[in-house]
Amino acid sequence: NIIDHNSPYYLHPSDYPRQMQVNDALSDKNYADWVQEMENFLFAKNKIGFVDGSIEKPDKSSKDYMAWMRVDAMIKGWLTTAMEKEIRSSVKYASTASEMWLDLRERFGKESAPRAYELKKKIAASHQDGNTVSAYYTKLRSLGDEIQSVFPMPRCTCNGCTCDIGKRLVEHH
Repeated sequence: NIIDHNSPYYLHPSDYPRQMQVNDALSDKNYADWVQEMENFLFAKNKIGFVDGSIEKPDKSSKDYMAWMRVDAMIKGWLTTAMEKEIRSSVKYASTASEMWLDLRERFGKESAPRAYELKKKIAASHQDGNTVSAYYTKLRSLGDEIQSVFPMPRCTCNGCTCDIGKRLVEHH
């Protein structure tokens, strides 16, 4: 039963559940950055389908059942290791990585007009304060990126666009 290295069921011998896969543990304040880093990691490991639900748990009678269970347990370990203790204790009873991921998204990832407003206020109150132009730009860009992740701008889907949706949104803010 050798699993192809390209299979989502493949686990590398160096993989272990208590690996920290992101720069900072998930807290109440950093979900947008954390989820982006974790998604990148899971995508690189070919495991994103376990959290987004696209690789469903097979029936117990399936030949893939045990492989799926091993990978799902590994991912739950990766996720919980990368969380602050209080958050970890609130998701430890999730039966699958997908269930844990959905719980986190429901709690921290909602589009949030109040959070976007708070971030816009931070941008408006920002000053260069002796920082280099690139450091100041990076700070502003980071806040702008977080606003976009919390409250994404609508994107035009018409072909040969003439609706200027992006321009109108900027003018109204």
